[in-house]
Amino acid sequence: MHPSLATFTDLYELTMAQAYWQEGMAETATFSFFFRSLPPHRGYLVAAGIEPLLAELDGFHFTEEDIAALRQLRRFHEDFLSYLAGVRFTGSVRAVAEGTVVFANEPLLEVTAPILQAQLVETLVVNRLHVYTLLASKAARVRWAAGPQRQVVDFGARRCHGLEAADMAAYSGWLVGFEGTSNVHAGLRYGIPLYGTMAHSFVTAFPHELDAFRAYARTFPDSTTLLVDTYDTVAGIKHALRIAGELQQQGHQLRGIRLDSGDLASLSRIARQLADAAGFPHLQIFASGGIDEYTIEQLVAQRAPIDAFGVGTKYGVSQDAPYGDCAYKLVSYAGRATLKLSEHKQTLPGSKQVYRFYDPTGQMLYDQIALAEEPPPLGGQPLLHEVIREGRRVHPPVSLDASRQYFRQQWASLPEPCKDLHNPVPYDVQLSVRLHQLTKQLTEQLRAELHPPDHTPAG
Repeated sequence: MHPSLATFTDLYELTMAQAYWQEGMAETATFSFFFRSLPPHRGYLVAAGIEPLLAELDGFHFTEEDIAALRQLRRFHEDFLSYLAGVRFTGSVRAVAEGTVVFANEPLLEVTAPILQAQLVETLVVNRLHVYTLLASKAARVRWAAGPQRQVVDFGARRCHGLEAADMAAYSGWLVGFEGTSNVHAGLRYGIPLYGTMAHSFVTAFPHELDAFRAYARTFPDSTTLLVDTYDTVAGIKHALRIAGELQQQGHQLRGIRLDSGDLASLSRIARQLADAAGFPHLQIFASGGIDEYTIEQLVAQRAPIDAFGVGTKYGVSQDAPYGDCAYKLVSYAGRATLKLSEHKQTLPGSKQVYRFYDPTGQMLYDQIALAEEPPPLGGQPLLHEVIREGRRVHPPVSLDASRQYFRQQWASLPEPCKDLHNPVPYDVQLSVRLHQLTKQLTEQLRAELHPPDHTPAG
């Protein structure tokens, strides 16, 4: 069986859906997706996964095979299954643009639909926006650490948590400015430039390192980057330079060498000195092997002459922040604002808008989270825009390249202190007066209902 994406949901979403159906609860609900807090050492998040999610909502429905499989669970009424077979997503979605820089408690997306529909898509919404956003945020840190003069390429496919996650990593890296990916599937899928060198197995498959280098260079005389650390890195560099000389005599050019282990700063200096002395100042030095933004930051600080970085495992799994405290919460139902009061997990009620304010130079100044129904504050630019209305896209899908350009604008406006890898300066996010008042009013009302005054006579 190949279940449809509509079944990508937690079981309790379906059991709640049946309870809503049985109780005749079909009023409009709004759910808000947001991060309660930023992961450690993060001063921002990059909203991502919105465009892929919208495409998936567009075709949301249960197939005949899905319904038959759910019937076998013996948990659902037959009349409910018949109803479920006709369910389509007919609601509206408001979202920030792909690549928007966001902060804690700010809605990235709000779904407004009949409550059963809005509930059923919860798992899909959280899964997509959570993973993509974490990867894009990690990628932005890597890209910033490398600086504008050095290339960054996604090498994470083989260590990502599944095929889909590998494509997500390639997508997210390209969104925030990586130069390409080694993942051919993602490259073809999204139009991302492909990069690759060779593996150690290729070198060890030949009797001698020079034999391996010559064979590869014969095959790709103008696009070869040689992996030089299989046996002895310095010897490997010298062998690569010998191949560079042979190619030059034939009218070709060795593109570069790749360092994948050892003291990358020291080895890159040796490589640069040897290459320059041999008359190959153009030779690119590529570094990989357990690299992340912290490694890159150190290498840049040491002035290591590295031209490009391949980031794999630590990027592909967002190693230092593999999860984020995100949520998809009901904020209104049937015209009534709702919230939860759970300890450390209290939510903000009502459908919301986020307004961003800029200083005269175009730098982000502060954000304000307000009720969607409020008049726009003077000078504030709204971040949430309607992207689905009555189940259909309002505008054509936004291309990944267009989102990449938009992110560049966002990044340029984010204050530099917020980008620090270790101790970022917190960005100012405020609540509007009306949102603050509504939150306080509903909190006091709920607590009064839960703990009514005791009027029992004394004695």
